[in-house]
Amino acid sequence: MIHLHLDPLGGMAGDMFAACLLAAFPHLEPVVQTATARAAPVRCRLEAHDDGVLTGHRFVVTGPDGAPADAPQGHDHDHDHQHGHGHDHHEHHEHTHSHRPWRDIRAHLQSCGLDPSVRDHAIGIFAVLAEAEGRVHGKPAEAVLFHEVGNADSIADIVAAAVLIDAVGAAGWSVSGLPLGSGRIRTAHGLMPVPAPATTLLLDGFATVEDGIPGERVTPTGAAILAYLKQTGRLAARLPGRLAGTGIGFGTRRLPGTSNCLRVLVLDTAEAAHEADPALATHRTLAVIGFEIDDQSGEDLATGLDRIRAVPGVHDVVQMMAIGKKGRIAIHVQVLGAPDAIDAIVEACFRETTTIGLRTHLVQGRVLPRRTARTEIDGVPVAVKLVLRPDGETGKAESDHLRGLPTHAARSAARRRAEAAALEQAS
Repeated sequence: MIHLHLDPLGGMAGDMFAACLLAAFPHLEPVVQTATARAAPVRCRLEAHDDGVLTGHRFVVTGPDGAPADAPQGHDHDHDHQHGHGHDHHEHHEHTHSHRPWRDIRAHLQSCGLDPSVRDHAIGIFAVLAEAEGRVHGKPAEAVLFHEVGNADSIADIVAAAVLIDAVGAAGWSVSGLPLGSGRIRTAHGLMPVPAPATTLLLDGFATVEDGIPGERVTPTGAAILAYLKQTGRLAARLPGRLAGTGIGFGTRRLPGTSNCLRVLVLDTAEAAHEADPALATHRTLAVIGFEIDDQSGEDLATGLDRIRAVPGVHDVVQMMAIGKKGRIAIHVQVLGAPDAIDAIVEACFRETTTIGLRTHLVQGRVLPRRTARTEIDGVPVAVKLVLRPDGETGKAESDHLRGLPTHAARSAARRRAEAAALEQAS
């Protein structure tokens, strides 16, 4: 069981997040490369970097031909270009902005072949950003047009972050104070203050520091990753534990007096968890939203519930048969989510279903620490969820990864082999 602590010395951006995590977990680079290539026409690699003070890595995204993936285009672009180029450069490229509706990006992520859990993380990160952009521009998230964030390299950064969040399977995350930065940035909407308006909304409640160094220090993409971790209940106070590893991810801008990097500390918290609670279960508060449906087709309700599942902060959506008023067959729907996401979840329930009333309450839950391991069975990559129980660790293979096998017997055998392999690797 591990806890990851982010230390944004230089700032926080999608490419820096991917770089520091890959530096700490380099065996995940092929998984990231495969996923990003499915989501966008790009290649990516982890590249060693030395700024003269610290050594670390950069996450480099290029087109299939090795050329830069999309020209740098303002504040939503990756951290390197945001910090590395002046206004003249942004003005030169302003006419090349792509305008991609959030709903189109979401549809593409749903259909491009990503692992289901990675897909859900990527959509979740984009969704919190769409919500913030919608609030800034006075429109619903569904109507948001992404400019710089719609580019292939920004999509690659977010998909890479989704892969790493899923594959590392940290029991918790935390982050030090975030540098505010200062000044102005040129965007598709014109000059904007630093931090950008959407970034400011996403960082509500986060601790900040003022180190006197100007420029955009936290990008909308970086802020969206942090907001997603917070809304899904993953972000908490730093936990005690043994330092088991570290990784440093760089941007390209050189900051006066400090390294432009994001550091991750990998803390092994298994021993601390055993000491704190023999059963290993940690407490958490859950929001429960319940309602009944008796006037919506099963096909349309299934689509609506899938959309609710994609709302940041939703842990699970279940449905079951019920008998409603007048003896009608109805569907009882129950949504579990993070308490601070309850308003967004309720809005989605009213938007995606025919219900005109619902119930909400908070409950106390307990959850066992878990992480995701990856193995390969007969050439088929399989993710296995490992759960630490009081009497030892157990594994459960991701059933979606075995759908291509032709029979129940073949799928069952592959599942047993994958779980055994993952548990052996973890021991």
